[in-house]
Amino acid sequence: MEKTRVLFVCIHNSARSQMAEAFLNQLGGGKFEALSAGLEPGKLNPLVVEAMQEAGIDISGNATKSVFDFYKRGELFSYVFTVCDEASGERCPIFPGVTQRIHWGFPDPSALIGTHAEKMVKVREIRDMIKAKIAEFVRAVEHGEYHG
Repeated sequence: MEKTRVLFVCIHNSARSQMAEAFLNQLGGGKFEALSAGLEPGKLNPLVVEAMQEAGIDISGNATKSVFDFYKRGELFSYVFTVCDEASGERCPIFPGVTQRIHWGFPDPSALIGTHAEKMVKVREIRDMIKAKIAEFVRAVEHGEYHG
């Protein structure tokens, strides 16, 4: 069975898109191939790495990738999700053959202020929002009901 290819894009590929990729690969029942990339790849956010480890997923060895590298290789995806703010998401290239391009805006963990503990509370909230959205997406696709 061919897997449904999904790409998650945010600014630096350091937090939101990495979490979405990991959750879809975990929750997708082997039916999806999830990847992630950034408009301006940076470094993994250590708070996100910590929050994902709490959820039983180790992303510490992940590299950040450029969305434009996927585009230049002519890679095809059934879904491209932008998970950053809408203005940044509009900078994402239009992939050939994309079935659906969808925007899911989530708060940026790199913009959080406060103590480590205060930031972790917010990162966990963002992580859990992303996980819930991914679970909803998987259920809808399985039932042929996903329309963006």
